[in-house]
Amino acid sequence: MPKTLQDWLAHCEQLHPTAIDMSLDRVREVKARLDLRFDCPVISVAGTNGKGSTCAMLDSMARAAGWRVGLYSKPHLVHFEERCRLDGEMIAAEALVPHFEAVEAARQGVTLTYFEFTTLAIIRALSQARLDLVVLEVGLGGRLDAVNVIDADCAVITGIDIDHVAFLGPDRESIGREKAGIFRSGRPAVVGDLSVPASVLEVAREVGADLRLAGRDFSFSGDRQQWSWTGRQRRLHGMAPPALRGSAQLLNASTALAALECLQDRVPVTAQAVRQGLALVELAGRFQVLPGQPTIILDVAHNDQSVAALARNLDELGFAPRTHAVFGAMHDKDLGALVQRMAPLVDHWHLTDLPLARAAKAADLAGLVEAAPRGAGVPAARAACHATPQQALVEALRAADPTDRIVVFGSFYTVGGVLAGGLPSRGSIQGV
Repeated sequence: MPKTLQDWLAHCEQLHPTAIDMSLDRVREVKARLDLRFDCPVISVAGTNGKGSTCAMLDSMARAAGWRVGLYSKPHLVHFEERCRLDGEMIAAEALVPHFEAVEAARQGVTLTYFEFTTLAIIRALSQARLDLVVLEVGLGGRLDAVNVIDADCAVITGIDIDHVAFLGPDRESIGREKAGIFRSGRPAVVGDLSVPASVLEVAREVGADLRLAGRDFSFSGDRQQWSWTGRQRRLHGMAPPALRGSAQLLNASTALAALECLQDRVPVTAQAVRQGLALVELAGRFQVLPGQPTIILDVAHNDQSVAALARNLDELGFAPRTHAVFGAMHDKDLGALVQRMAPLVDHWHLTDLPLARAAKAADLAGLVEAAPRGAGVPAARAACHATPQQALVEALRAADPTDRIVVFGSFYTVGGVLAGGLPSRGSIQGV
């Protein structure tokens, strides 16, 4: 039997012939054997973009109200334990080991993928932690995602965009139907997409969910200084923007507030707790601007919608003489579209390999950069290839002036790769 968390993770990687197996029968069987259940309300959050931020805000606001909250989010940036937080603290690696042992014992005769096995282990840890609220971030799908073996008291869908087409379908309608698979009969279903696919509405009708739509059942207004929110039964005015940066965060915060309104009779959150929670919320890698010179921005944006938001946020951040990009991504993304989104803003690309078989090679990314138009009269961008995100960041720091900015994006593995060994010292690299 494996002894440490790292041993268990290595064990999980060898169990199933494929990394992704979109089905629930095997996971349901092991869940039943483990008798997994929650004695507190559960919120499940699905979506293409914005679900990590929405989960973080739900967690922060509920904790500010004095509730003990469990959060399952993914993927992690550096340490696997980031996926499981108890009352705001990352769970200890050794505390997870007994739950991996329990899943192993229960799964005999059943093959689980890495994601399924680890999800069941974390859900078991959360179910035994005496919590007041549990927030579960759904993986790439919804209907057939391992998290969906839990019947959530409130289901949330954030932004829906084209991604993972091999598993979810080629368009927003197909993907929306898969995401809406987390809806439950008679229970609230909150949708934070402002142009919701018709398939989501159809699923809500089919299952009899209590559908709450952005722009119809809840809405927000405001700017960078203050904003207001209106729900079915509640209004909040004069709030400061969330601590998370980015143009989409008011919509994410609005969606989180709609979910909390659904559970207000069981987990009440005061207006003061809302303000405090939004002011203190933290989430690494979501348009995270690090202090110092040159400015470093970390963003896990990896599909067209999220990279478009990144480009808007950079444009609104203010002037910088030059922008350097550290970019690595998976080859199953629309890489040409991602590069073209950022091409007008980036002067020097530092392209990196990533340690996964499905990652695009830096050399292939370089060809896309060279082909991307930058506009009439704009000099062609320079591109360099690197073996790791850490090496790419070091070279970007060497090339950057103090007033420049460096944006690291394209994948969780790109951002996690620059964080894994600790950010290099700007001064030592530049010789300052």
